[in-house]
Amino acid sequence: QVQLVESGGGQVQAGGSLRLSCAASGSIFSLNEWAWYRQAPGKRRELVASILSGNGANYRDSVKGRFTISRDNAKNTVYLQMNSLKPEDTAVYYCNRVAFPPFAWGQGTQVTVSS
Repeated sequence: QVQLVESGGGQVQAGGSLRLSCAASGSIFSLNEWAWYRQAPGKRRELVASILSGNGANYRDSVKGRFTISRDNAKNTVYLQMNSLKPEDTAVYYCNRVAFPPFAWGQGTQVTVSS
């Protein structure tokens, strides 16, 4: 059973930065492509960024140029560096693999951006 533990969220003002981390248990980390998702109140969960096996990355248009996804296979951890945060980035952020079905979702980490 893979466990995902997200951390690094918090409350910041618009324009601020946060770095999220997601630690995955087990030995399967390097075999998977990983992604960050977010869910704002009353909205569906959406894909924010993904990092592929060759370290190529994809981003949703609204975060391009502001967010950077990375991974450390030695630490079984995927990161999301978020700069120039906007109030519309407020959400609970989750990580999971790209492949279907996803692993059991972690608790996520809350990001709140005030204007």
